[in-house]
Amino acid sequence: MTAQRYSVNQYLIETIMTWVKSGEIAIPEIQRPFVWEAAKVRDLMDSLYQGYPVGYIIAWRNPSVKLKDGGMAEGKKILIDGQQRVTALRAAIGGQQVVNQDYRTVRIRIAFHPLDERFEVANTAIDNDKSWITDIGPVIRGDTKTHKVVRQYLDANPDADEDLLYDRLDKLTDILKKQIGLIELSHDLDIETVTEIFIRINSKGVVLSQADFAMSKIAANEEFGGNRLRKAVDYFCHLAVAPEFYSVIEENDKEFAATDYFKAMRWLRQENEDLYDPGYSDMLRVAFTSRFNRGKLADLVGLLSGRNFETRTYEKDIEEASFQNLHDGVMEFINETHFKRFLMIIRSAGFVDKSMIRSGAALNFAYSLYLKLKRDHGNEPRIESWVRRWFVMSVLTGRYSASPESRVDKDIKDINERGFTEVLADREAAELSDTFWEVGLVQGLRTSSVNSPLFKAFLAAQACLGDKGFLSKDITVRDMLTHHGDIHHVFPREFLKKQGYTRGQYNQVANLACVQQEINIKIGSKNPVDYVADIFQHCQAGQPLYGVITDPGELAANFQANALPQDQNLYHIDHYEDFLARRREAMAEKIKRYYQKL
Repeated sequence: MTAQRYSVNQYLIETIMTWVKSGEIAIPEIQRPFVWEAAKVRDLMDSLYQGYPVGYIIAWRNPSVKLKDGGMAEGKKILIDGQQRVTALRAAIGGQQVVNQDYRTVRIRIAFHPLDERFEVANTAIDNDKSWITDIGPVIRGDTKTHKVVRQYLDANPDADEDLLYDRLDKLTDILKKQIGLIELSHDLDIETVTEIFIRINSKGVVLSQADFAMSKIAANEEFGGNRLRKAVDYFCHLAVAPEFYSVIEENDKEFAATDYFKAMRWLRQENEDLYDPGYSDMLRVAFTSRFNRGKLADLVGLLSGRNFETRTYEKDIEEASFQNLHDGVMEFINETHFKRFLMIIRSAGFVDKSMIRSGAALNFAYSLYLKLKRDHGNEPRIESWVRRWFVMSVLTGRYSASPESRVDKDIKDINERGFTEVLADREAAELSDTFWEVGLVQGLRTSSVNSPLFKAFLAAQACLGDKGFLSKDITVRDMLTHHGDIHHVFPREFLKKQGYTRGQYNQVANLACVQQEINIKIGSKNPVDYVADIFQHCQAGQPLYGVITDPGELAANFQANALPQDQNLYHIDHYEDFLARRREAMAEKIKRYYQKL
C-alpha cells in the first residue's frame, strides 16, 4: 500500500496567519505587484464574514536538512498556491503593506458598515462618513477593543442599536475563527506530481512551471539571501523591457538599490535592446545550466533544498553552496559585458531582429554555453565562432524543440565531460551530414510558414553574408530585416490566386524574397515571366525598370545572392513547381555556405 504523501486539513485563519508570522509557513516574496485589486480583498473579507468557503491553499514542505554539527533542521512549509489570498488577509487584517501595479508600497484598508453588513475599500468619502468603521484590521486583530468601538460608534450614530452593533462586531471578529483548507505536500514529491496536484485543484486552470517552483524555493530562503536573489531576477527581467523602472526601484526599494545586484544591472537604465528580453524562467535556466552543468530545473529545486543526489539525503552544506552557485550564475548573466557580447555574437550570425529567433531554448542554451566557455577558456578567440555554430546548428536541426530540458541536460553534461570541440564535431557529423544539406534541409524548406526556423536561417544567412535585397543596389537584407522591410512574392500572390493556387501554394517560403517597398509596389501582381524579362532587358539597355541596377553582372549576382534562378523559363506559371524546387536547393546551398563560414 502506498503511503499518502500529502495531507488535507482545515485550519483557522488565525492559525494560518500565526504560522506565516512565525515563519513556519514561508510566503515567497512576490516582488511582482500584488495582482488582486483592492475590491477582491474586500470580497474575500465579505466571503469570510458570511461564512462562504474560500478554497484551499497549497504548501510544499521543505525537506529536513542535516546540519554541520550532525543535527537536523526541520523544513519549512513553502506556500506555492494561495499567496494572493494570504497576502490579502495580511493586508486587510494584519495591516501589512503591499506592492501595487506601479511597484509602490501601499496600504489597503477595508471598511465595514455594521448596520448594512457591507464591506468597501476605504476612501475619502467613507472616511468622512460616520456610519462606517473605516479599518477592520485593528478590530479583528483585537488592537481596538469591541466595547470601545461600540461606544465610539454610538457617539457618532446615537440612533444605532447597541445590541445589534455587538452582534455584528462579534461576527466580524469571528473571521479569524473561520477556516481555510491547507493541502500540505510531502517534500519527496517530484515536481511533476506537485504540478498535477496543483492543476487538479486549481479551478482556473492555472499551470505552475518548474521555474515557478524554483522561484518559490529561492524567495522563501532568507538565510542564504534567496529573497534578494529573487528580486534580482525579477527586477532585471522588468528592467530589460522597461528601463524607466530603474528610478522606481531606487525610490521604493532602497535596501535592494544598495546591493551588488542592483549595481550590476545599472546599465539597463539606458538600454533599449530588445533582441533578448529574458523572463525569469530564461534567467534561471541560463544561470543554472552554466554554473551547475545540468539542464533540469527539478534538479535546481532539489539542490536548493540541499539534496545530495548520491546519498539521497539533504544537507545544509549543499543548500548553502547551491545558493552561492546560483548567485554567481545570476551575476554572470546580468553582467553588462557578458550580455552585450553575447548579443553581438547572435547578431553577427545574422539574427538581427527578435522575430527571427523562434526558439527561446536555443537562445538560452547559447548564452549558457557562452558563459561556461568564457569561464573555462578566458579570452579564447574561438568562443564567438563556437557559440555561433552551436546556436545555428540548434536552429537548423530543431535541437531544443522537443524535450528541451533533457536535450540541454545531455548537451551540457557532454560538453563538461568531453570538451566543447569534440562534442560539436560529433553533433555536426551526426546531424549536419551531406544528406541533411542536400535532402533534409531542402525538404524542410517545403513550407508556407514564414515563421519557419529554416526560412529565418536563410534570412540570417543573407544578413550575415551582407547580401543586398532583391533588385537592390545598396539596401541590404540586414537593413530590411532590422527595419521590418517587405517580403515579396516572386510569383505575386494575387497573380497566383487568379490561377487557382491555394494559400499553402502561393505562400511557399521558396516564393519569398526581401525587397524594398517601392520595388515591391511597382512589381505589383504582374506575371513573373513578363516582369523578369523586363528586368533583364532594361538592365542590358542601361535603363532599369525596377530598382537601379544597370550592370548585367551585378544583376546576375543579385539573383544569386537571393538564391533566385536566372533561367527565365522557370518564371512561367507552368514551371512554378520547378521554380520552387530549384530555389529550395539554392536556399539550402546558401545556408550551408553560411554555416561553414560561422
